[in-house]
Amino acid sequence: MYFARPDLHVWIFSLNYIAMVPAANVLGFAGGELAKKLPKMIGIVVETTLGAVVELVLFMVLLYNHGRTEHADLIPVIQAAILGSIMANLLLCLGMCFFVGGIKRHEQTFHEAISEVGTGLLLVAGFGLLIPSAFYSALRGSVNAHFTLAQLNECALTISRATSVILLVAFLIYLFFNLHSHNSIFDEILEKDEHHDEDRHQEAARAKLTMIECFVVIAISLACVCMSAVFLVQEIEYIVERGVSDNFLGLILVPLVEKAAEHLTAIDEAWDNQINFALFHCLAPSIQTALLNAPLTVIVGWGMDKNMSLNFEIFMVVLLVLSILVVGNFLRDGKSNYLEGALCVLVYFIIAVCTWYYPPVHITSTNQA
Repeated sequence: MYFARPDLHVWIFSLNYIAMVPAANVLGFAGGELAKKLPKMIGIVVETTLGAVVELVLFMVLLYNHGRTEHADLIPVIQAAILGSIMANLLLCLGMCFFVGGIKRHEQTFHEAISEVGTGLLLVAGFGLLIPSAFYSALRGSVNAHFTLAQLNECALTISRATSVILLVAFLIYLFFNLHSHNSIFDEILEKDEHHDEDRHQEAARAKLTMIECFVVIAISLACVCMSAVFLVQEIEYIVERGVSDNFLGLILVPLVEKAAEHLTAIDEAWDNQINFALFHCLAPSIQTALLNAPLTVIVGWGMDKNMSLNFEIFMVVLLVLSILVVGNFLRDGKSNYLEGALCVLVYFIIAVCTWYYPPVHITSTNQA
């Protein structure tokens, strides 16, 4: 069947977008099977890292394709995808967990250690991601003959790279905290949460993958995800030309497909009354995106001589900080219900509608590498 060239690009984008969901889901399933064979916290970290690999692959493919053609300015898409990934976990995924968990029971109670550490790290990460944008916006009006726009862009880029290194250090401290110094606390919390699993008997009776099978499935599904990501990214330029905002593409569409497996896992855990597990699967990927994937993308771009920075559009990063504050307020009492979940999801829908109408504004000339 023949398709006109623009329609062919849409079909390729759509098919690979859809194909990434089952591939990422298989990767998440194999990661979950592997996690069950490891100590609780190590398993959670491994499972979260495998989910983050999908996101990191997309970021790296986008970064590699940036500037390869005259119109391929993909850094705004990467920047929007970073913020969108965090907000999708915090508002959409966590909101759905609270909502489906609250449908079956009056309220769910989670441990304060998970919520306090998670929200504290997210606030620090939000602060780090906000600083380059705030610096640029504050001094944009001071540009003159003595302090040019090029110098301001260079300063913002340098601050982004320095901030990225610091955020990576924060991620290493976070890993040490979770896996070494305080791992016994989290292991105990998750051990108790397993006993709350309402379908644990059916789960125990189900056939399990062996360790070798886990690695084989992970390798195959990861290869499929990488292939889909490559084909997907190659069509983004044409999708944007057909009227889809790069902000909407990065903030909404890309995170939905890359985080599908993690979202389904977390929602299923909340439904089965494993709210602490669900909370880990919502907060840990957000922390990993903010403290590892985003800084790593900036540093890799530095090595590739591409001016990837943390100088986001100020409107978008303000949305992120407000999202962190909203979620932190709901987590403060250590309890959740369907009302809080519904409100989080509705906030996400408001952001999605606003992003659809938000015009593509390239705020820095440094994006052109």
